[in-house]
Amino acid sequence: MTARKAAATADKTLKATLKKSTIGAKPVLKATVESLGFRRLNQTRELPDNPAVRGMLKAVAFLIAVDGEPYVRPKRGRYKIWRKRSDKKHQRGN
Repeated sequence: MTARKAAATADKTLKATLKKSTIGAKPVLKATVESLGFRRLNQTRELPDNPAVRGMLKAVAFLIAVDGEPYVRPKRGRYKIWRKRSDKKHQRGN
C-alpha cells in the first residue's frame, strides 16, 4: 500500500453514538456493540469507514445513531429476548 493510499483511507471515519441500551438484547447484539467500543449510553466514537464496521453498524442500527443518517427510535423492543412464561403458576391452578 502506498503512503498516499494509506493516508486517504486513514482519513475516512464515521461518528457513531450509542442511543439505546443493550439491556435485555440478544447476546450477539451486545457483543457487536462492545466490539465497536461502546461502554455507556450517549457515548460517541469515531470508527474507521470500512465494510466490516459498516456491517456491524447496520446490524445494530436501531441502537446506534450514525452522523449523516437519521436515527429512528424503535417503537417496541423487537430485539429483546422473549422468555417462556412460568409454568409454576399454571400448575397451581391459578
